[in-house]
Amino acid sequence: MTDKKMSDLDVTETPHEAEMGDYFSLLKPRVMSLVVFTALVGLVVAPVPTHPFIAFVAILCIAVGAGASGALNMWWDADIDRVMRRTRNRPIPSGRVQPGEALGLGLALSAFSVVMLGLATNLLAAGLLAFTIFFYAVIYSMWLKRSTPQNIVIGGAAGAFPPMVGWAAATGAISVESALMFALIFMWTPPHFWALALFVKSDYGDAGVPMLTETHGRPATRRHIFVYTLVLIPVALALGFTSIGGPIYLAVSVAMNLWFLAAVIKLSRRDEDAAAADAYLAERRVFKISLYYLFLHFGALLVEAALHANGFGSL
Repeated sequence: MTDKKMSDLDVTETPHEAEMGDYFSLLKPRVMSLVVFTALVGLVVAPVPTHPFIAFVAILCIAVGAGASGALNMWWDADIDRVMRRTRNRPIPSGRVQPGEALGLGLALSAFSVVMLGLATNLLAAGLLAFTIFFYAVIYSMWLKRSTPQNIVIGGAAGAFPPMVGWAAATGAISVESALMFALIFMWTPPHFWALALFVKSDYGDAGVPMLTETHGRPATRRHIFVYTLVLIPVALALGFTSIGGPIYLAVSVAMNLWFLAAVIKLSRRDEDAAAADAYLAERRVFKISLYYLFLHFGALLVEAALHANGFGSL
């Protein structure tokens, strides 16, 4: 190999022996934790009680399915992960795990999670989980992510299915409540990820991903965040008036929506000539609040479920 070719290689491409933690990283544990939490809420708030062991198996299968999606996504996106600063140290671009290993792991875990969920609960829950994995790995990762600035808008459905899967595992059905939990995450996803795209700056552009920040610019992205937040608010509040809602949920929702909207308005009014440090803080603030936003909304649903179980009625 010539010196020129050797210098062109990124040091992260040098092969290393994989460790167990590297394979676990393929499953995107941070994303998996959010999936597990929202799926658990969907199962717990469902009106049909579930045996604790069946509930444990169902959540485990959903977690494994989420991990399988992550492994398939990392296999497909290894080329762009190598370019982006925040992803270049992932197991495949760093050379610790081979692409074929990630693909094999993702496919095996996908089949295992779907079959086991079907055996433990019902075919609807298994079908929804299978579609979620397919949607994330194929429709979002292989198609939408690199072809349209609407990638996050449409692709957000993949992350919105888990509470619906949890509800279906308990009830064997889809309802207004599970559809609204889906809609809450679906409408939350664009402002959440666009805020992230704003402060990671050129990462997506360097990788050739048509994120809204790259195709339409930063001012347009901030306007889109504002519009989607306005649409998100009534969806979030609507859950409070269903059988799984109540005064606690509504109080949390009102407070969180006011907090989030105030941060989004401040971001949308930011002057392009303002100091870069101020812009970064405003963008990170919206992103961080968005994390609290989803967690506290679903946490409030758990509180309402506990109240209902102890004889306190909904609105």
